[in-house]
Amino acid sequence: MEAVVCPVRREVDVYVAMGRARDMATALEFDDIDRTRIEIAVLELTRNILAHAGSGELIIEYVTDGNRQGIAIEARDQGPGIADIALALRDGYSTAQTLGAGLPGVQRLMDDFHIESTVGVGTRVRAVKWPGKRANSGPGKVRR
Repeated sequence: MEAVVCPVRREVDVYVAMGRARDMATALEFDDIDRTRIEIAVLELTRNILAHAGSGELIIEYVTDGNRQGIAIEARDQGPGIADIALALRDGYSTAQTLGAGLPGVQRLMDDFHIESTVGVGTRVRAVKWPGKRANSGPGKVRR
């Protein structure tokens, strides 16, 4: 399966990316619950791109780890960046007058979560979901 690159410039791009992620998750035989988790993660990441950077891209790709086959979602933008990643990962924190549930929600919904951001350069978030593995809501799964 080839990676899918979804440009994120308009609201409609959010739903196109969600559909593409759903299709890949279905092809990888994720169950309904995990497919929904993936779709919500895509929704949150693409909306963050629009709200904070104005535009960017979402890459959806097939990944393997030994015998496991999963899906990786990577959001990239060249926006203002995140000055304090730890603060941005706190529930309720927002610089865009939103609920502040996006990044912390993605972190909880997915199995692996990695964020890199440089002020004035942009942000890259990568999250991976493995079939059959339930998301871990405990601390210590963020890599920076």
